[in-house]
Amino acid sequence: MRKKILLSYLLTTAALPMFGQVGEPRSAIAIGVNGGISMNTIGFDPTIEQNLFIGPTFGATFRVTSEKYFKTLCALQIELNYSQLGWNENVLNSKSEELPDKYKRHQNYIQLPLLARLSWGYEKKGAMFYLLAGPQLGYCFSEKSTRSNEWTLNEAGNPDRPNNMYAQYDMMMDNKFDYGITGGIGVELNTKIGHFMIDGRYYYGLSDIYNNGKKDVFSRSNHGTIIAKFTYLIDLRK
Repeated sequence: MRKKILLSYLLTTAALPMFGQVGEPRSAIAIGVNGGISMNTIGFDPTIEQNLFIGPTFGATFRVTSEKYFKTLCALQIELNYSQLGWNENVLNSKSEELPDKYKRHQNYIQLPLLARLSWGYEKKGAMFYLLAGPQLGYCFSEKSTRSNEWTLNEAGNPDRPNNMYAQYDMMMDNKFDYGITGGIGVELNTKIGHFMIDGRYYYGLSDIYNNGKKDVFSRSNHGTIIAKFTYLIDLRK
């Protein structure tokens, strides 16, 4: 099912230039930088209770605007970003009571979103509203865990957790490569000194960080990320 969803987004992205060819051609190129925050959870099955893991994200942005189809401006936006993801566990005991124990897993990613962008509004000076959607690739180049000094154990000497689920604390990632789909909405202000953009996005991972076979601990362990981002671009060609 995940592969079908990804394929549909890839086809949608590829089809945008095709329907744009009947519109007015554009050849604008802009580059710049972006920065913001990522608010991540891991979709574990069996479930692990979590709070949002909040980390930084920043990188470079490259945008090519190719067509204007009626009032819709069509562009391709490519980014190369660093993002800190992971999970922030809401630690409970076997009776589902909240414990003072703290646990976080930090995962450092290089990400490559390939985004189709549709925008409406003032093209040269003024504000525009836009939509973004497309596939995203990622690679985790490092990870580490942090935990509190207080660590509640049961009578067997293991962490006291719901459903006796504590294997995740000692499990390093099986799959460092990540892929999925991302989409969002934003507002752009076009000025003489450049383009200022702010947007909100959601990323849904189609891959799992741990193996998901019948004998593995988790049947699912994918990223789900809310992203708030600011971008500044300057024109190389208008």
